[in-house]
Amino acid sequence: MGSFFKECGHPQSRWAKCPHPYAIRYRSAAGKQVEESGFANKDLAIERLTEVYKEKKTAKQGQPRAERIRRYGAMRFADYAEEWKAGQRHLAVQSVKHLDSLLEHHLYPALGSRRMNSFDHKVVDGFIRTMERNGAGLATQSNAFDKLRAILLDAQRLGIFPENPVAGVKAPQYDPARAVIPSSEQLRGIRTAGDDAFMLIVDLMSGCGLRNGEAAAVNLDNIVADDVYRVSEQVIMATRQYGPLKHRKPGEYRDVPLPVRVRETIEWYAEKHGTVDGYLLRQATDPSRPYQHYAMDNQWRRIRAAGTVDVPEGMVLYGNRHFFASNCLSNGIPITDVAEWMGHRSIDVTFKIYRHLMPGSISSAAQFLNAGLAA
Repeated sequence: MGSFFKECGHPQSRWAKCPHPYAIRYRSAAGKQVEESGFANKDLAIERLTEVYKEKKTAKQGQPRAERIRRYGAMRFADYAEEWKAGQRHLAVQSVKHLDSLLEHHLYPALGSRRMNSFDHKVVDGFIRTMERNGAGLATQSNAFDKLRAILLDAQRLGIFPENPVAGVKAPQYDPARAVIPSSEQLRGIRTAGDDAFMLIVDLMSGCGLRNGEAAAVNLDNIVADDVYRVSEQVIMATRQYGPLKHRKPGEYRDVPLPVRVRETIEWYAEKHGTVDGYLLRQATDPSRPYQHYAMDNQWRRIRAAGTVDVPEGMVLYGNRHFFASNCLSNGIPITDVAEWMGHRSIDVTFKIYRHLMPGSISSAAQFLNAGLAA
């Protein structure tokens, strides 16, 4: 740590009574020997040596952080984002494809050459305004902002920013459009308007709340109880192969209610068409490959174009899944359960899309509460 001494020549045994000041000797962080004098007593000399030691230790510990700030702070946003993306190993193939699209078409053109240490809330807010001027939809704005925020918060953890660079920025507010949902009568016509595979898909979407790709991966072995179907994988559009569920890691699943009619459709289809390793739907020209999205999409377009079935204006194939949510909520099933069964990452998504389907109002709630109080 260093040493203390007196320059007067008196032996150390007399230092305590000697009136001459103490001096200290130590090596600086650069390795150069340094002397300081003028300390009235030994305690003050030792206190100064301790202070020097702490300063050197702090400087040594802070050196890697300072190096990180210099290195990453001067890095272009595009280069930093590529390093960040390489660490997102949990993302599914489709999620990576979506991330690449946001980076290529929105983030990189506006921010790609900007140095990381130049970001602050004004830069972020300016980026949002740029997207607005370019006519980007609210959903795209919201997704791009979320990705930018994740990247900048990662940089903040490295010490590039002393404060959160997105603090105070008003995020784009994406409010999903109200879902177009078929009535029960319309659903009966839709489910029988295509071939057997189409009817099976419509039943799985409207009866169990499955997404298109999840319905395409239907497997007889996933009936884990008479009234429970286990959703464990999907056909991913980008790869045309089976893969993990949206927002889930490989091997994760969710259990959903299995109505009698849907179970009977699954068992009827399996008996009529057979299965391959339990899978019911396969590619028509090559049964060794999974059923593809375009097969159901093409049928849906033909059904709509034919005009022989009553299809609500603006309804898409996904409207069959919306029917499931509508059926649940209109029958008083808690929205928390609906969100879990539908595989939403957050209940906020379920609430934004289906809030108008939830029965009741303040007035009716007051009546229910009053009935309970009067009981």
